[in-house]
Amino acid sequence: MAKIAWIGTGVMGASMAGHLSQEGHELFLFNRTHTKAVKVAEQIKAKAFDTIAETVKDADFIFTIVGYPHDVEEVMLKPQGVFDSAKKGSLIIDMTTSLPSLAVKLYQIGQERGLKLLDAPVSGGDSGARNGTLSIMVGGDQEDFKTALPLFEAMGQNIVHMGVAGNGQHTKAANQIAVAGATAAMTEAIVYSKKVGLEPEAMLKAIGAGAAGSWQLQNMAPRVLQKDFDPGFFVKHFIKDMKIVNEEMEERDTHLEMLNTVLNLYLKMAEAGFEDDGTQALIKLYEEQSSC
Repeated sequence: MAKIAWIGTGVMGASMAGHLSQEGHELFLFNRTHTKAVKVAEQIKAKAFDTIAETVKDADFIFTIVGYPHDVEEVMLKPQGVFDSAKKGSLIIDMTTSLPSLAVKLYQIGQERGLKLLDAPVSGGDSGARNGTLSIMVGGDQEDFKTALPLFEAMGQNIVHMGVAGNGQHTKAANQIAVAGATAAMTEAIVYSKKVGLEPEAMLKAIGAGAAGSWQLQNMAPRVLQKDFDPGFFVKHFIKDMKIVNEEMEERDTHLEMLNTVLNLYLKMAEAGFEDDGTQALIKLYEEQSSC
């Protein structure tokens, strides 16, 4: 069994670390808010530490899943952070949705310091994290992917090596483009059904098994109808992801019309004070517009 450091015990991270603990691995936890790490440690029979240095010093594998690219950079590169404190030869796996260019930068710095790096963002939301059914998109060396695969299999069901460092993040960017369209489409289908007098539940049953079927219809639409807007994935983090897509496309002189339309909707959500809701809360924006 491996010694695993886990940095980031939020909505996704806590469940993902729990699956590794259930497999018999020894887990060392760190979270910026220490009390959160302590609470998760009690739940999954792990150890919580006050500093990153203490958390990672004996670990064979170091997982990070934090909020934003600047959080990833800080956790990895600050004094007494991961790169300063990890033992040589350890495998660092960043599961944050972050910048592809940052993933490449960290991979290169890791090589210089005798550390191995994979970028491995995930898709599937809080339910996928709880159920161990995440999709995991991995960039980095093939040999390191093979080494980490049994750990990935404890957390996910669809695990794909996408090639060189940064390609995991590029794949997640493509994923978020597709999610953006599906979420907006799901929301507008529900709005339409209510406006024309259909029963939304019946409408979803009727269209969900046909060409319109999607993960969003199956998993998030029921939450919308129940007015459950708790974050399986935060609005603010979805905005971050879509901005990453835009940065990549601007460098390639490409404009994604649908993506930008959905991004503007979510920016309005944040302005309205909904940035800490789940992405399924988009319907609130339509309801506010209808009431004006």
